[in-house]
Amino acid sequence: MVKKILMGLSLIAMMAGSASAQHVNLGVKAGLNFYKNVNSNDVKTDFRTGFNLGLLGHIHINDVWALQPEVYYSTQGYKANTTKVRTGYVNIPILLQYMFNNGFRIQAGPQLGIMTNATLDAAGVSSDYKGNYKALEAALSVGISYVHPPSSFGVDLRYNHGLTNINESDANKTYNRGIQLGVFYLINHQN
Repeated sequence: MVKKILMGLSLIAMMAGSASAQHVNLGVKAGLNFYKNVNSNDVKTDFRTGFNLGLLGHIHINDVWALQPEVYYSTQGYKANTTKVRTGYVNIPILLQYMFNNGFRIQAGPQLGIMTNATLDAAGVSSDYKGNYKALEAALSVGISYVHPPSSFGVDLRYNHGLTNINESDANKTYNRGIQLGVFYLINHQN
């Protein structure tokens, strides 16, 4: 697992380094998550509200295309009747963005999720649930964002669609699905 984390971080560093001649911004982001699990055994789950907090890089390839690698902590999980599962991930998306000249952007790209913790809350008892999940997850992230150039603040709305089974048991396949709404700030932002 450590090897895969280092490979992901190395990829981000290489992309940032290869774009050194291009315009690069760093930024911070935070927001709300609304996550649930989709299961192959048709058990219905409800959205769990959480948060995300992290860093982003915005690398201009040219006037209309950019790469946006991010590293952020995300609280996820689901609710089902009186049961709650709380999970934490370090997510690393690499988004390709098309930038309109009015501040709007559309974006899509792969995301690697590294599970940090999982807790099951049932009948008033909390227990460690991390052993029930795989350590890594692959997902597809798509969304829109807007940056207000004079202030360098922006808003972001995205959908994260888990592509790999996160359930350690092969008897039931489980996938993360989530919506994120957040704000970000680009340091020393330039058009």
